This record gives sequence, structure tokens and C-alpha cells, in this order.
Amino acid sequence: MTTASPIKLAIAPIAWTNDDMPELGKENSFEQCISEMALAGFSGTEIGNKYPKEPAILRPYLELRHLEVASAWFSAFLTTRPFEETAEAFIKHRDFLAAMGAKVIVVSEQGHSIQGQDLPVFTKKPIFTDEEWHRLTEGLEALGDLATEKEMDIVYHHHMGTGVQTTSEIDRLMAETNPEKVSLLYDTGHLVFSGEDPLAIYQTHHQRIKHIHFKDIREAIAKEVVTAEDSFLTGVRKGVFTVPGDGMINFKPICKAIDASGYEGWVVVEAEQDPALANPLEYAIKARRYIKDTWAI
Repeated sequence: MTTASPIKLAIAPIAWTNDDMPELGKENSFEQCISEMALAGFSGTEIGNKYPKEPAILRPYLELRHLEVASAWFSAFLTTRPFEETAEAFIKHRDFLAAMGAKVIVVSEQGHSIQGQDLPVFTKKPIFTDEEWHRLTEGLEALGDLATEKEMDIVYHHHMGTGVQTTSEIDRLMAETNPEKVSLLYDTGHLVFSGEDPLAIYQTHHQRIKHIHFKDIREAIAKEVVTAEDSFLTGVRKGVFTVPGDGMINFKPICKAIDASGYEGWVVVEAEQDPALANPLEYAIKARRYIKDTWAI
């Protein structure tokens, strides 16, 4: 990647150690994870469950490998719990990321989420009431104000098994929130898995997008998840997600749209799968080569 590029390339540790299913990759150490990220040619990372939680401890590990922190996931419960509970946890999370130099905070509403439950991910996904939508949008704007105190932005992660997954739900969230306070995370894998048009979503909301996740979908497994009425985590175990270039998504028009929009920020490869079946270093290298060949980044 050239230093002149406004786009920086990171990879998520979830390919090495899974936060939702810690048994996946339990044998992989934190040091192995970040070393292999650097070896594969990435310059950034998101934060995983094995990472040190103190900036003074974490920073030297990353600096030795020339890695920066792109962001980290935050679970909000704005629709189901008092705002103060989410705000208290958010401030702690925000301050950690700010100390690590991150500029965006990934936020996903987990109120009523089934992504960690043994329920069919499509037929049992939550549908928010109007009151819950109001609590969500009002709460997100308040979190956006808290992020601004550290000169940061929140980026909302649409996600399978949650109340903001589909095109209409993403459109509503964007329409009902202040663009100065709430931005969007764009995730190719979750959009295609859900049955949405990723290119159309990007073109519609590119002005709000401040963080990007690149993951691919294995089409046959995605269809199997629907037919078998699998849960989200069962789909992950089966291998529904993979790295760019290894699945059904055509990333070339998406990359062109990103360039045309003038996007500046991180593109994070994120493909959670069982590391015993998909060697993380092998797949990280595969993703890095594909992006270089497809996008020249």
C-alpha cells in the first residue's frame, strides 16, 4: 500500500480468535495473531478478546509490528436498557480507543439481537417497534455527542440477526439520525448474506460511510443456512463467511464506487470462520493479494 493512499488496510482478529465463540481459535495467541497480520501485509487491526486492555501495554506490541488500531466493536442496548448503562460502558470503550489513536467507534444495537442465540437468523430476527426506533436513534445521537468529545465518530454496524440488517432498516436509521452525529459502517458480507444489494447501499449512503468491512460469502453455505433455518453462529461455523476473493461477491464495482466517493479511512478484512478449517495466515495472505490485484491498494 502506498503512503499516498487515503485508504488504509486492516484485518480483524476474529479470523484467529472468535469473540462470540471463544473455543474457535483458543489455541491461537495474541502475539501470533498480530504477527501474522503484519506478515500478511496489513497496517491495522481491530481489537479482539485476547488483546491487552491497557493502552500502555498494548501499544508496544503493535508498534513493533507497525500496526495501528482501526476501531473496535461496542455493543449498545439502547432499546432494552436505561441509556445510562450504555453510556457508562461506551465512555470507557471510547477512552480506550482514543488512547490507541482510533478515530471511529463501531456501534451495534444488541437489544433483542439473536446473533448469539440458537435461533434461525432469518425468521427470528427482531423487528423494532416505533418506540424502540425512537430510543435507538435518540440514544445513538447521544453516543455521537460523547464521541465528539474525543474528536471521534460512531459508525453504526448493520448486522445479521439484529434490528438493523436490511436495506429498509438501514435507510430508516440514516433518515432518522443526524449525519453530524451518526455515521455508517459498511459491511459487504452482512449485506449480501441478508440478501441486500451492496453496491446500491454504498451508492445511496456513501456520504455517511466512515468505516468499511470487507468480507465475502460462500453462496452454497448461505443458501443452506436459509434452508436449514440455521442460527447466525451455526452459519459462521459452517463457513458462510470468507475473505474477499474466495466467495460470491464481485468487489471490483464496489472498489470503484469507494474510489469515486472519495472515501478516506480504514477498509478492514473481517471473515470470521473456524481457524482450524481456514488457516488465518493463509486466508489473510489470500485476501491481501486479492485486494492488491483487484484494487491496487
